[in-house]
Amino acid sequence: MLQENHPVICKILNLFFQEDLTEGSVSLLRTGHVSCASKTTNYIQTPLTISPDRDPAMASSLRSLVLDDSRYQECFKLFLQRSTEHQCMQDFIHKELPAILASVGNGKAHLNVIGVGSGAGEIDLEILSELHSKHPGASVDNEVVEPSAQQLHKYKALVAQTPTLDYITFNWNRMTATEFEEHWRASETTKEADFIHMIQMLYYVNDPEATVRFFQSLLSVNGKLLVILVSGKSGWGKLWQTYKNQLCHTDISQCVTTGDIQSFLDSEGVRYQSFELPSQMDITECFSQGDEKGELLLDFLTEVLDFSKTAPPELRAGVLELLRHPDCSVETNGRVMFNNNLGVIVLDRLT
Repeated sequence: MLQENHPVICKILNLFFQEDLTEGSVSLLRTGHVSCASKTTNYIQTPLTISPDRDPAMASSLRSLVLDDSRYQECFKLFLQRSTEHQCMQDFIHKELPAILASVGNGKAHLNVIGVGSGAGEIDLEILSELHSKHPGASVDNEVVEPSAQQLHKYKALVAQTPTLDYITFNWNRMTATEFEEHWRASETTKEADFIHMIQMLYYVNDPEATVRFFQSLLSVNGKLLVILVSGKSGWGKLWQTYKNQLCHTDISQCVTTGDIQSFLDSEGVRYQSFELPSQMDITECFSQGDEKGELLLDFLTEVLDFSKTAPPELRAGVLELLRHPDCSVETNGRVMFNNNLGVIVLDRLT
């Protein structure tokens, strides 16, 4: 059973339950974070016959799940129980990330860090702990960018009760990523960042590519920008690619994957490192009509409130067909396991 007070789970929860339904202040996580073991599965490829209707009116008739906080929390808790994501997020932070962090700073005695969409800070503190282990003699200036006053309050409380953080200076920025960019530009500061992390937040900016460009421009020599999003190779990526017009219909979030960001970077000739973080999510009950847990999972997957009851029959049938297709899931021991992978992109300073 996953623990909701686990540091990674708290970070994910923080991304969701913000105060205002505005850019950067609600993070409706469409995937979980990640599973550890990567297994090669041989799929039997069959023709995908879904031909979704692209009528925007269909999307406008559906209500976003995020508008019903009680229902959303219920869906999200079930997602945590059914997915394997948080173990691999932990593995990435504690196994892969340290080598990345070791390369920043170039021996400096002071390091500048920016966390964009930090929530209540649990993940931030784990990252800072790994940074400290690689640069034990360095002091750290940590810019926290988070639009929710409630989450910032929790972050401050966490810092107050966590020992051995005297090497960190925390600067609290209650603002969205866009507001932070505006503030930064207006200040005309020459300060540079040694490490910036943007975990599951690019869904909630108007222009993800421009946001990546801006934060990359803040990097110092040997600085690193860490971006984590849904993988373009995941079932989420296929679901969004097929039903974007019907399901991604709110101003709160948009469908963007690491594949989209990589395509942009490739077109610009920008070099980067990438990691695939395998994860699965058991969605078997989605295919049992009327099953309560299945309906909760369908709501979470589609981000639509009461999807099975309110979606037009052809949309509901098409989504279910796609979810069971090898492009999205694999059947193992009678269970339908959805591809819940995340992707990681690590960027250097622009040269």
